[in-house]
Amino acid sequence: STQSTWDSPPSTMALGHHQAMDVAPQSSASGMVSDGDKDLALPMQSLQSLVLGSLKRSREMFLSNHSHHHTDSERNQRMKLALKITSDYQHVRNMAPPVPAAQQQQTSAGAGAAPTPASGGATTSGSGSAVEQMLEDMPAPAITPANGQLIVRPGAQGGSSQQLTAINRKKAVMQPQWHPPWTLMKVISGHLGWVRAIAVDPSNNWFVTGSVDRTIKFWDLATGSLKVTYTGHISAVRGLAIDERHPYLFSVGEDKMVKCWDLECNRVIRHYHGHLSGVYCCALHPSIDLLMTGGRDCTCRVWDIRHQTAVHVFASHSETVSSVLAQSLEPQVITGSNDQTIKLWDLAAGKCMTTLTHHKKSVRAMCLHPSEYTFASATADSIKCWKFPEGVFMRNIKSHRAIINSLSVNQDNVLVSGGDNGSLYFHDWKTGYNFQRMQSVVQPGSLDADNSIFCSTFDRTGTRLITGEGDKTIKFWWEDKNATPETFPVEYKPPSLKRY
Repeated sequence: STQSTWDSPPSTMALGHHQAMDVAPQSSASGMVSDGDKDLALPMQSLQSLVLGSLKRSREMFLSNHSHHHTDSERNQRMKLALKITSDYQHVRNMAPPVPAAQQQQTSAGAGAAPTPASGGATTSGSGSAVEQMLEDMPAPAITPANGQLIVRPGAQGGSSQQLTAINRKKAVMQPQWHPPWTLMKVISGHLGWVRAIAVDPSNNWFVTGSVDRTIKFWDLATGSLKVTYTGHISAVRGLAIDERHPYLFSVGEDKMVKCWDLECNRVIRHYHGHLSGVYCCALHPSIDLLMTGGRDCTCRVWDIRHQTAVHVFASHSETVSSVLAQSLEPQVITGSNDQTIKLWDLAAGKCMTTLTHHKKSVRAMCLHPSEYTFASATADSIKCWKFPEGVFMRNIKSHRAIINSLSVNQDNVLVSGGDNGSLYFHDWKTGYNFQRMQSVVQPGSLDADNSIFCSTFDRTGTRLITGEGDKTIKFWWEDKNATPETFPVEYKPPSLKRY
């Protein structure tokens, strides 16, 4: 039998002038190597030789200066020192300047004690250490901590050295405003079903309520007596709005109807058709003759109250639109939905400007602050305050462990939320401090399950609160006149800085 061998490729030029290695392939069991095995062994042997040659070249390249350490430049040392000082001392506030040595000696001599020698470091102007020289020549680093501003302040000893300090700008804890407690003033009965909507007359003389019994009732605000009752809806009345420029009342209900009532003639003068399901909320634009309605068909429709036509149909929500707000400034329309989002709309373009997705549950109630450019929204988990026009999140307010159906705020920064379990919480708008919690009591003859608050609003003066409840009553609340800061103190604990 004949055993074949292959010579290695010319490795003198390819492998950097080192001796090539000859590798003989293994023979088969019979001692013969076929032609196919020759074709496979040739590229394998060539690749192995190239790898070995590459390893040798790499070793020769890095072996000569393997034990030499890299020296940092002066610029790198300055940057390294600046980062270390910023990392270790960013929370230290600006310290008082050091006392000169002469002043220390005078103070010690006056007290009868031995003079204290001047310490080295920053108080010694003649120090020529490399660190001080580096700090002296180092420019102000362009690094700003998350809770402060990094600055370079000259030293106290003639400016020979510079002192790097981080000013910690912690926000001062805002104290809540004192508010007197609220008490029950009056209870009115007259509806045969849940009271789901309340609106107060601009003149503050009367108010109107809508109920599940399909009626709309007008009440005298001072005495609480019934003035007139409107009938026309064939299902529950869910929303009411009173026009401040015209003698009109707008009502919406679960019968898909949007009605315009003439308060001088006491009759319906217009119908607005377009919603495909029940209508749950409505709001009037304060300066334009536009009406916004939201309902179960996941849309918010903008109506021209004169021509009964829909100007816009906002259809970006995926669930029921439960609350809607309108204002003169941008954004002019705000909608809250059961899809856990709040949308801010551009009324002129008919498009959504911003979508707020902070809430984790259905947004059932919203309210505008009467004097600030802010608003609040409520869900079953919390109450959140927002700032216009971008919808910037301001603060989170812990509230009921129940579904919040109503939200109202007055000019004195008293925020009131009504829960589905009959609870009534009073908060300070600025800080979110819950200064009072109350539990509504059902009227005699009603079930405990009917103890729920569905709607609430303040009168035009902000001194009386009106709530519509599940026991078919309307309750009036007002401030306790005899309360003082001593009898009703503020027990405020600042919340954690968690923002969610």
